[in-house]
Amino acid sequence: MSEVLLEAKDLTKEYGAHRVVDSVSLTLHRGETLGLVGESGSGKSTVARMMLRLVEPTSGSVTLHRDGHALDLLKLSAREMRAQRRDLGMVFQDPYAALNPRMTVRQILSEPFAIHGVKPAESLDAALQTLLREVGLDGSALARYPHEFSGGQRQRVNIARALALRPEVLVLDEPVSALDVSVGAQVINLLCELQRTRQLTCLFISHSMPLVRYFCHRVAVMQRGKLVEEGSWQQVCEAPQEAYTQQLLAATPEL
Repeated sequence: MSEVLLEAKDLTKEYGAHRVVDSVSLTLHRGETLGLVGESGSGKSTVARMMLRLVEPTSGSVTLHRDGHALDLLKLSAREMRAQRRDLGMVFQDPYAALNPRMTVRQILSEPFAIHGVKPAESLDAALQTLLREVGLDGSALARYPHEFSGGQRQRVNIARALALRPEVLVLDEPVSALDVSVGAQVINLLCELQRTRQLTCLFISHSMPLVRYFCHRVAVMQRGKLVEEGSWQQVCEAPQEAYTQQLLAATPEL
């Protein structure tokens, strides 16, 4: 097993008297993809957002391991956390809502560089062209607006933006659930290629067991805010121990 890169321990989130996440612990190893799967409302997206500190946990810890040092992200100030965000990318579920309709693709992809004060080794324009090629889009897309693209193309722009600063961790929150099956399959194949070529460490959120089996090295299953099963994709998808996992497998068709 490769080294631990990002580790969550006993993450809990409460909204008033309602506990939506209950003491969830997850470990991401460098270069692997961990699938976090469960039905809608199981708390998986809340866990992902807490791991990136987009949602503040009620309790628990999130530790980023780098160069032999352990950094507790939940103890950082807002300014200190901002410095870490260049290493933590996220692709959201809705490719339509995630892009500002008033910005061109050039502006959208340039924004991470401007926010973090990063100057590419090559020119900015060359860096943006490279990003678009990586996600299967032509350089002419830079001058266009989000409404000029299909849903699949928009999600490719979202992926390019998330990868702009070469993050170590990429969180994918149901990135193909808003796309039709054939387009979604193309995006998943793109993500597989990017994970391999960039050696990305990914947390992949999904309600689809076949997708998780196809894309992920390990699988964690959530039900009603709790982690109920975890293991390699072979263990969880081919020999599930929990009745809930078996139900998820039976409820979704094969790819």
